[in-house]
Amino acid sequence: MDVTIIGCSGSFAGPHSPASCYLVRAEHEGRTWSILLDLGSGALGPLQRHVQPHAVDAVLLSHLHVDHCIDVCGLYVVMRYVPGGPGRDRLPVWGPQGSGVHLARAYGGGEADSLLGVFDFHDVRDREPVTIGPFTVTPVRVEHPVDAYGYRVEAGGRVLAYTGDTDTCAALDDLLTGADLVLADSAFVDGRDDVPGIHLSGRRAAEAAVRAGGVQRLMLTHIPAWNDPEVCRQQAAAVWPGHVELAAPDETHCV
Repeated sequence: MDVTIIGCSGSFAGPHSPASCYLVRAEHEGRTWSILLDLGSGALGPLQRHVQPHAVDAVLLSHLHVDHCIDVCGLYVVMRYVPGGPGRDRLPVWGPQGSGVHLARAYGGGEADSLLGVFDFHDVRDREPVTIGPFTVTPVRVEHPVDAYGYRVEAGGRVLAYTGDTDTCAALDDLLTGADLVLADSAFVDGRDDVPGIHLSGRRAAEAAVRAGGVQRLMLTHIPAWNDPEVCRQQAAAVWPGHVELAAPDETHCV
């Protein structure tokens, strides 16, 4: 299993990266399976450098803020209007309750029903695994102002944990325990962003990974363009015993 960072900018697409999107791939039954964890603002363009969007096997949305989901509207255009058509059934999209209606409204116009006909929307439920080819994906409800989930992705004996957007919460223990790689929200800076219930800082991300136990690699992501990533890394490094990694667009990591 590997993960390609398509976008890792927090809150909006930054000058060097789209917003949240992670392409996860694994070999199974003679082909490569691909899933997306989020498809935020600006991500659809660079995604095409790595995979044909209509060839993705499923999309999993952590929550319905635009920096995590809005490019599903652009993916609809690809699925519906690419010459010759994608030649496939409806694309499965997993997300919080009401994701389909929310995105159909965001697309607007007279094609809302058509969008719902292109995608096969499913509501995720806390701790109820979803199987997609070689992947077992377990959604874990986390702490954010809206209905939000982290995803624990398992394939081939490896574990990728993606926090989505969250503050410190007990659910992170189950999400992160024993993960080979953790993609952790690090949007806040300690001493400046001390508002509870929204995001992790680098330090809080590292604390969560240490508390969960068995985490092999910690990678900070969802860092807004106004933050200095090195400050986030330093705050995490004060807690994390190993090397603190920073997500960067177009990089692929073996999990």
